[in-house]
Amino acid sequence: MTATHAAPGDPIELVALGDSLTAGYRLPSDAAFPTVLERLLKAKGADVTVANAGVSGDTATGGLDRVDWSVPDGTAGVILELGANDMLRGTDPKVTEGALAAIIERLKARGIPVLLTGMQAAPNLGPDYKARFDAIFPNLAERYDLILYPFFLDGIIGDRAQHLDDGLHPNRQGVETIATRILPTVETFLGGLREGASR
Repeated sequence: MTATHAAPGDPIELVALGDSLTAGYRLPSDAAFPTVLERLLKAKGADVTVANAGVSGDTATGGLDRVDWSVPDGTAGVILELGANDMLRGTDPKVTEGALAAIIERLKARGIPVLLTGMQAAPNLGPDYKARFDAIFPNLAERYDLILYPFFLDGIIGDRAQHLDDGLHPNRQGVETIATRILPTVETFLGGLREGASR
């Protein structure tokens, strides 16, 4: 099974595959990360759609279980955002890394490039766990030659004004910050997709 890349003139179809941070937990659909990112990209002149394949509570293993049907044929690229729930549950980083690697390999086999977004473990999990967990994402990016956005929550950590009252999930403003921060990396990713499609 291979991706059918968009014909010239058709919008580039991206899929954001993730957990509640992608899904837009407790937010209206127009405030979810994929919708906000799509709006920002279109404002910069990109003809792109970003489908929301976020499922609240999903782990990396959960994402692997559904990757085949969550990412339809015709998808030009995937923004992969998983791992936060693994960290919150204290899952062995080897398990998380293995599941993410399998997702990347499944997509690679279908000819679908991946932009990997990183996550960082909370300090209260201890220095050993944090070191092992935080290393998952740069390790995978190097192994599979992926574009890596190092930390999905960059710009909002520690800022109550950008979180819901649970202190974990971004509010509308927090999502705007996340999408704005990741935008240049996504634009680089799109540039690579266009280059690949024109070959």
